[in-house]
Amino acid sequence: MSNLDQSLSHSKWNCKYHVIFVPKKRKKVLYGQIRKELVKIPHELAQQKESRITEGSLSLDHVHMCVEIPPKYAVASVLGFLKGKSAIAIARFQGQARNYPGAHFWARGYAVSTVGFDEVLTINQARAFL
Repeated sequence: MSNLDQSLSHSKWNCKYHVIFVPKKRKKVLYGQIRKELVKIPHELAQQKESRITEGSLSLDHVHMCVEIPPKYAVASVLGFLKGKSAIAIARFQGQARNYPGAHFWARGYAVSTVGFDEVLTINQARAFL
């Protein structure tokens, strides 16, 4: 059985999502100093939404992350928050004092899939868990 150490007041949960998103026009801009900043920024932002990035990978033109998101938050709201605030942080890092309309870092969409249990719970395992 998986390690289900996360809990809310009346439930235990293990909600993990594999997320992929890309920069605007899939430009190859995730290198150098931006790459070093992008390693830190999403972890800090995820903590603000009570989420945790367990794994991540940066390529030149896309980002892979495995994110644990509590069931009380929608995946879309957490990812919108991560992408929006990280884009602002990157703009500040590059020296822009303000956000200008039309100047976006990330593309609009993302790909997401759930990461399931390694094995199916039997009734006895579920009773032992509860």
